[in-house]
Amino acid sequence: MGRLIQADTRATLTEITTHYNRGMQQSICEATTRTTLRRMGYNSRRPHRVPLISTTNRKKRLQFARADQNWTVEDWNNVAWSDESRFLLRHSDGRVRIWRKQNENMYPSCLVTTVQAAGGGVMVWGMFSWHTLGPLVPIGHRLNATAYLSIVSDHVHPFMTTMYPSSDGYF
Repeated sequence: MGRLIQADTRATLTEITTHYNRGMQQSICEATTRTTLRRMGYNSRRPHRVPLISTTNRKKRLQFARADQNWTVEDWNNVAWSDESRFLLRHSDGRVRIWRKQNENMYPSCLVTTVQAAGGGVMVWGMFSWHTLGPLVPIGHRLNATAYLSIVSDHVHPFMTTMYPSSDGYF
């Protein structure tokens, strides 16, 4: 039964029981399957939601982390960060459940990727540093390269010159 779970963590209890009973002389019921899985340490849970990251960006993030792994807190105090986020008014709850053990929550087979979805909402761009929050800019249109560069030119330079007058800050 453990091999069935490892092969397909998204299988429903009915599917696991049906698959297990194939080729068996004596079949078991779903309650027995559930009890057995729990005794083995598996529980039905919702998968963690993580952003969909391409292989190229995953490699770039790892390269960034390795290059700066020896930075001190003082070094990181001089960094200003920015990000854009979409806040949905309604969201679709695709309630997927998986079978996993307690310490398997971040295994790739136990994750469900998320992408920005339509459904009405607001998109904002903002920046922050160790010292303070920066501007929060509502975006009322599609954020393409031109729009992003416009936001950066209007907001990043003033923030950086105010927060890091000796030009020791990083964006």
